[in-house]
Amino acid sequence: MVFLPHDRSGQRSVAAFARGRLLPNLYDLIACGLVIALIALVLHGAAAMRTPLDALSGAPVSLDPARLPEYALRTTLRMFAAIIASLVFTFVVATLAAKSRRAELIIIPALDILQSVPVLGFLTFTVTFFMGLFPGSQLGAECASIFAIFTSQAWNMAFSFYQSLRTVPGDLDEVSRGFRLSGWQRFWRLEAPFAAPGLIWNTMMSMSGGWFFVVASEAITVGNTTVQLPGIGSFLALAIDQKNFVAVGWAVAAMGILIVLYDQLLFRPVVAWADKFRVEQTASQQRPRSWVYDLIRHTRLMKRLIAPLAWIWQRLMLVRIGRSGKASFRPGRATSPLIDRLWLGLVLAVTAWGIFVAIAYMRQSLSWSDAFEALGGGLATLLRVIVLIAVASLIWVPIGVLIGLRPALAERVQPLAQFLAAFPANVLFPFAVIAIVATGASPDIWLSPLMVLGTQWYILFNVIAGAGAFPTDLKEAAWIYQIRSWTWWRRVILPGIFPYYVTGALTASGGSWNASIVAELVSWGNTRLEAYGLGSYIARATEAGNFPRVVLGIAVMSLFVTLFNRLLWRPLYVFAERRLRLD
Repeated sequence: MVFLPHDRSGQRSVAAFARGRLLPNLYDLIACGLVIALIALVLHGAAAMRTPLDALSGAPVSLDPARLPEYALRTTLRMFAAIIASLVFTFVVATLAAKSRRAELIIIPALDILQSVPVLGFLTFTVTFFMGLFPGSQLGAECASIFAIFTSQAWNMAFSFYQSLRTVPGDLDEVSRGFRLSGWQRFWRLEAPFAAPGLIWNTMMSMSGGWFFVVASEAITVGNTTVQLPGIGSFLALAIDQKNFVAVGWAVAAMGILIVLYDQLLFRPVVAWADKFRVEQTASQQRPRSWVYDLIRHTRLMKRLIAPLAWIWQRLMLVRIGRSGKASFRPGRATSPLIDRLWLGLVLAVTAWGIFVAIAYMRQSLSWSDAFEALGGGLATLLRVIVLIAVASLIWVPIGVLIGLRPALAERVQPLAQFLAAFPANVLFPFAVIAIVATGASPDIWLSPLMVLGTQWYILFNVIAGAGAFPTDLKEAAWIYQIRSWTWWRRVILPGIFPYYVTGALTASGGSWNASIVAELVSWGNTRLEAYGLGSYIARATEAGNFPRVVLGIAVMSLFVTLFNRLLWRPLYVFAERRLRLD
C-alpha cells in the first residue's frame, strides 16, 4: 500500500520517483566511481605529506618504475595545490590591478619583476620559513615545493585575467550598469565569465609549464641538508644525475599518462563548459566536446547532490557588495590628482629606498666593472629574447589560429600541446651539448633556442584561447563579404586575437629571461658549455656562492625586464584595450 501526500508538490515528487527520474542511472554509477576514486587518492596523498621528515632518509627516491604511480600522485597533488593558490592569487591581485589605478602602479611592475626572478631564487628564501612552520614534518618541505611551483604558474594567469578585465566589451558593461548590478554581481555575472576562456587556457599552460620546475622544487637544500621529496621531478633529477636514459624514458612516459588523465578528467570538461561564455550573437556550429562533461549532464543522483551547492551559489549572486548604478565606469577612472600624486610619490620613495639598500649591499664587494659586465650580459640576453620571441610568434600564431578556430582539431591537439609544453627542456640539454661539441658550433648562438623551448607555448596557448573566443558572427560576416588571404589576417583575425597574443608574448619573454639562467650554462658529465649573457652570469655567481653578484644579476635582469615591458608590452596592452575591444 502506498500513502500519497495530499499536497500537489509531494504528489509530483512521488510521481517523478515512480517514473525513475530520481533513481541513479548508469551515468551516476560511473561518475560516483570516479569521484570516490579521486577522493581516495587525494586522502592517501595528503596523509603521506604529513609523515615525519626522517622517513625520507629511510625510504630515499628510487629509480624503480614500480614506484612511479606513488610519485605521480604526490607530484600531481603538489601541482594542483599550486594551481589552486594561483587561481586565488589571480582573482585577488589581477582584479585589484584592473580596478584600481593606484594598485596597478605597484602590482603590474611587481608582476613584471617577479616573473623574471628565478624560481630557485624564491626557493632559497622560503625553504627555511616553511620548514620552520612544520618542524620535523614533510609538510614544511611540501609547502616550500608547492610555493616554488606556484611561482612558475601564477604570473601568466594573472596577466591573462588582468588583460581580460581591461577589455570587457563596453556594451556589456553598460547593460550590467543598466540592471544596476553591484560590483560583486558584475564581477561574477560579466567579468569573470568573459575572462574564463583565456584564463582556462592559461591555467592549462601553467600546469604544463610547472613540470619544468618540478625537478628543482622536489629537491630542496637547506644548509648542508638536502631533502628529496618523492615525486616524478626528483625521479627525473636522479635519472639525469645517473645518466640513466631508461629511467628518463619511464619518467617522461608517466608524465604523458598524467597529462592525458587530467586533460580528460578536468580541462576538457572545463573547456566544454566555458564555451557558453563566448561573446557572440550567432551560435557556433562546432563546439568543444568532452565525454566527462556529457557524463555529468546525464546524471540524476549527482545533480541532486550538488543542487544545494548550486542554490547557495545563486543566493551568493544576489548579494550586493560594491557600488552600483547607471553611471558608466571603466577601469582606471579619474580620481583626485592630489591623491594620485601623493600615492605616486610614496611608490617612488619606497622604490628608491629599495634601490639604495641593494646598491649599499653590492658596493661592499663589487666594483663598476662588475656592473658593466652584468649590463653587457643583459644586452646579449635581451637580443636573444627579442629574436626568439619573434621567431616563436611567426611559427605559433598561425598554428594557434588554425587550432583555435576548429574546436574538433583543438580537442585532438590539446593533450599533445600540453605534453610538449610540459616536457622538461633540461632533458634535451645533454643532446644539445653533444651536438654542439660534435659540430663545433658556437654556444652563443646554438644554446639560445634552449631559452624558448619551455616558454614558446605561452604564445600558442594564448593564441588558441583568442581564436577560440573569436565571435562566430564576426567570422560569418568575414565569410559573407569574402574577406580572404592577407586581408583576413590583417583586418579580422589578428586584431581579434591581439590582446591574447600580447599576454602570451609578455609571459613568454619573462619566462625566457628566467630560463636563460639554465640555458646559457649547460653541462653533461665533464663537458660544460657557456654562452655570453646575463643568465650565465647569474648561474656562475650562484655556483660560486657569490651572493652580491647574484643580487646584482637579478637586479639587472629585473631592470631589463621592467624597461622592456614598459617600452613595448604595456603600450601594446593600452592599444589593445582602446582600439581592439569587442564593442
